[in-house]
Amino acid sequence: MNAPAAGGTVLYLERGTVALITLNRPEALNSFTRQMHHDLWAALDRAEANPLVRALVLTGAGRGFCAGADLAEFDFEPGPDLVKRADPGPVIHQAFNPTARRIQSLRMPVIAAVNGVAAGAGASLAMTCDIAIAAPGASFIQAFSKIGLIPDAGGSWFLVERLGLARAMALAMTGDKLPAAQAKEWGMIWDVQDDPLAAALALAEKLAVMPTKALVSTRTLLRDAGTRTLNQQLDVERDTQSALGATHDYIEGVMAFRQKRAPQFKGE
Repeated sequence: MNAPAAGGTVLYLERGTVALITLNRPEALNSFTRQMHHDLWAALDRAEANPLVRALVLTGAGRGFCAGADLAEFDFEPGPDLVKRADPGPVIHQAFNPTARRIQSLRMPVIAAVNGVAAGAGASLAMTCDIAIAAPGASFIQAFSKIGLIPDAGGSWFLVERLGLARAMALAMTGDKLPAAQAKEWGMIWDVQDDPLAAALALAEKLAVMPTKALVSTRTLLRDAGTRTLNQQLDVERDTQSALGATHDYIEGVMAFRQKRAPQFKGE
């Protein structure tokens, strides 16, 4: 285990084959500044640069997971060009959207350990991860309607995909709090655990010794399934299987099965 990167708005720690990234602005419930996005991207780059790292856990410091955007960074000072200065579009385009896309394109599975409140884009961030495990006291809040906005950072897409239109619509419009247990029941997250970080790390260690390319291909296949007809999906399944058939882990998996031994996957 290496030592966490000191200071900064994001902490990075490697635990063998698992990277742990911690959003580190606990005094602001880990709400995002522009600098925090850049620090997160650097941490993700660091994880991807180490071939030994084959799974990643994302969590928050303190009592919250992430409260979305730090509104203190928006310029609402009365005066000329107020509307232009307060426009949320640029920060979404330059920061939140790249973060969502970056996480969804990682070469390894990503697990969110939701230790507390996940509000606004923080809830979107949790859903952007492949799997989410929350603390019993955690909650998910679509806070956008309370300030005259709409779910962003992928939230409007993930809500419908995970919950269906009726539940997604009501949550997004009311901004009501969704407790962790109900989020699990409705399919927003995978599990609720007293120690979500320990549970997420244990699951990450399990995934880290599995066929990494197959796991990431599964992410892509399932995420994009709704954009295709069944016939189209059958063709993509065929092509993906064919590509995976050329990997070390496929050959090793089948050989290990035939030889009745434990496979030794390399993520290759």
